Amino acid sequence: MISVKEAKHLISQHIIALNPISVDLAKASGHILAANIYAKYDIPAFKQSSMDGYALKFDDHKQTLRLIGEMAAGTANKITIQNGETSRIFTGAPLPTGADTVVMQEKITSIDGNIILNDPNLKPGLNVRDKGSEIKAGALAMEKGDFLSPAAIGFLAGIGINEVGVYPMPRISIVVTGKELQQPVKVLEFGQVYESNSYSLSAALKHEGIEQIKVYKADDDLVILKKVLETAMQDSDVVLLTGGVSVGEYDFVIEAASNCGIKQIFHKVKQKPGKPLFFGTKDQKLIFGLPGNPSSVLSCYYNYVLPAIKALSHKSNSIIEVQARLTHAYTKPLGLTHFLKGKYENGLVTPLQAQESYRLSSFAQANCLICLDETKEYFKENEILTALILPS
Repeated sequence: MISVKEAKHLISQHIIALNPISVDLAKASGHILAANIYAKYDIPAFKQSSMDGYALKFDDHKQTLRLIGEMAAGTANKITIQNGETSRIFTGAPLPTGADTVVMQEKITSIDGNIILNDPNLKPGLNVRDKGSEIKAGALAMEKGDFLSPAAIGFLAGIGINEVGVYPMPRISIVVTGKELQQPVKVLEFGQVYESNSYSLSAALKHEGIEQIKVYKADDDLVILKKVLETAMQDSDVVLLTGGVSVGEYDFVIEAASNCGIKQIFHKVKQKPGKPLFFGTKDQKLIFGLPGNPSSVLSCYYNYVLPAIKALSHKSNSIIEVQARLTHAYTKPLGLTHFLKGKYENGLVTPLQAQESYRLSSFAQANCLICLDETKEYFKENEILTALILPS
């Protein structure tokens, strides 16, 4: 058995980021840019009004001006302003030739087609967006490694970009083992339990923006499991198996993985829950053998799987690590790191009831995992501990 720290280090050493792909901008949200993007044009491409009003030459602002027309956004018409003239203009419209300033429509008086300005604070260039004020042609718009947020997508669309190179999200396969498992829509027979691991894992993956998820079922049979595992690996970057990683007579994951040519990196970690955790690789694919108990599955997912799949796409881990005070004393055996389902609030962490690995009720209420070091047995009230804040 290895330590939690060793397990995380070994996984990180075997992650090779996925190759970049080119995608339509509309499908790029949530990804990481794989290459620099440079502006093709000046944006805006012309001097533009920033509000509804009247365009004029600033030198004429103390005169009564003659209204000669209007400029609307999107117009192809061109107007030239001479001395003593003004044009009605709307937000986003090009400035008429000769104009350099826009006065707000609320700050004029109109008399018989003439315009009198009532803005003592008017300055040259006021309410005008200069050509290229957003970005100049050839300028760096976004850098490789930048996160494509909704605002970033809008910015790139606004400068004429319709396709970008990104690091893709990994394709994930979930292989659920165990002939005792029944689907929630069916009635339980004696000896059966409802299968929940594929539901919780799929939900967690979708929460991270991963859409390519396949779920496979396999009985506790070596031949069947090997065949299912081979199929799952064909079109996946990461395979998550649940159950069958212990040493019981019906636990075939380790043997099936070996028969599929998967290189074992480690098996068993000094932790609770999730001690039987398996990790292996094949052709840059990552294979995780997770325990079958639902709470163990999620604990291992947040500690090991999620950071790995984030790294595949050049993303930062979405698990936030904080220091917090324990609200009451807690005792555990030596030798294993414990991950307790807990509540974090205002710098305090409280272990929840129902910490057993088969129980998800407490995990459903938890917003963090409280980390208890393997080398300690007793943890005092108000002791400062590490907590992993779960994605919300």
